[in-house]
Amino acid sequence: MSAEPRINDRIRVPEVRLVGPSGEQVGIVPLAKALELAQEYDLDLVEVAATARPPVCKLMDYGKFKYESAMKAREARKNQAHTVIKEMKLRPKIDPHDYDTKKGHVVRFLKQGDKVKITIMFRGREQSRPELGFRLLQRLASDVEDLGFIESNPKQDGRNMIMVLGPHKKKTEAMAEAREAQAARKAGRQGSSDAAPEDQTAEAPADASEAPAETPSEA
Repeated sequence: MSAEPRINDRIRVPEVRLVGPSGEQVGIVPLAKALELAQEYDLDLVEVAATARPPVCKLMDYGKFKYESAMKAREARKNQAHTVIKEMKLRPKIDPHDYDTKKGHVVRFLKQGDKVKITIMFRGREQSRPELGFRLLQRLASDVEDLGFIESNPKQDGRNMIMVLGPHKKKTEAMAEAREAQAARKAGRQGSSDAAPEDQTAEAPADASEAPAETPSEA
C-alpha cells in the first residue's frame, strides 16, 4: 500500500469534508466543487484523512508540503541519537599511570553520552583471584560516579570479568552541549580576531629637559 496520499483527480468519492488553505473548515462539499476551489486557488486537493466519512481533504501546495516534510525528516534523522557501547579493557594489577589513562577514556565516553563496557582480563594465576577484578571495577565506578552509574553489575565471563557503565547524561543532551561548546569556541575566536590591537608604542619625551637626570656615581 502506497504511503502517498491521493490528490486531485485521484480522489474517487462523491463528497469530501474540505479544509481551506489556512486551516479553516469549509465543510462537506461535492468533490467537483472541491476540485474547482483547488483550481481557483492554484493549489492541490489532498486527501489527509482517507478513513473518515466523508474523507477529509485539504487545499495545499502539495509539492511544497512534500519538500518541507522531507526536510523535517532529514533534520530529525540528523539529531537522532544512537547510544554507542564503548569498551575498555584493564588488567587486575594495572599500574597507576595506565589506570589514570584508561579512566580518562571512560570519562570522555560517559561525557559523550555513551555506555562503557569494562572488561577485566585475567591471566594465569590471576584467575584464582576474582576479587582483584571486582575491587578494580568498584573503584572505577566510584571514580566516575558523577558521570555514570553501574548499569550491569560485575559478572564473570570465562577468564574475564565484565561491568557496564551507563551515562547519567542522555546522548541528545551530550550532542547539544558539544554543539554549544563548539559555537562558543568559534565565537570566541571570531571575537579575538576582530579586537583591535593595543598601541604599545611608548611616547618619547617632548623635550630633552623632561628626561630624568642621571645620578652621578659615587667615586
